[in-house]
Amino acid sequence: MAVDGIIGIKLGMTQIFAEDGNLVGCTVLQAGPCVVVQRRTKEKDGYDAAQLGLVEFVKPQRVNKAMTGHFKKANVAPLKVMKEIRIAESKDETKVGDRVLVENFKAGELVDVTGVSKGKGFAGGVKRWHYAGGDATHGSMFHRAPGGIGGSSFPSRVWKNQHFPGHMGNAQVTAKNLKVIKVDTDENLLLVRGSVPGPSGLYIFIRKAKKAKKAGK
Repeated sequence: MAVDGIIGIKLGMTQIFAEDGNLVGCTVLQAGPCVVVQRRTKEKDGYDAAQLGLVEFVKPQRVNKAMTGHFKKANVAPLKVMKEIRIAESKDETKVGDRVLVENFKAGELVDVTGVSKGKGFAGGVKRWHYAGGDATHGSMFHRAPGGIGGSSFPSRVWKNQHFPGHMGNAQVTAKNLKVIKVDTDENLLLVRGSVPGPSGLYIFIRKAKKAKKAGK
């Protein structure tokens, strides 16, 4: 199957001992099971893709008529979270109703995990953009201010892409090249090295790394 991604849920973090005896911090992810709800083809839609849905219980009254018809056409139970993923091969045999499971991933390979980062509310330049700030000495009137934002003679305007205080976090973030430490096919669990964006309980998307690092790095 050419579908190289899966929808999951971030469960939290833990530590396990690696084969070399080192203690490794890992994030525990529930990866699937997922089912293919819709198949898009280049002949009909202009591109090849598969619409995945995370298999979990959803109350029928929570699904509107349009989506009820969509699931009924695919002959699958109502789903809460769905995501479309591109398929590279136009002659791929993926079809509606196929299951996508955690067993598609192997220990040792690299994955990219996409989620929504924790919202931090309003933050200034020092916290949001890591500004150094001014002197913290007596008489200084420049501590945590952003400083010059454009100049009067040149460019006589605010610099393009200038960093300002504002809403920090609550944005889509992708953690790239995370190493898979362990795959539990019985519980649909995936343990990846390091941290993953967002809080526990967040829906995330896992796919095999697009730009995987060379082995040994």
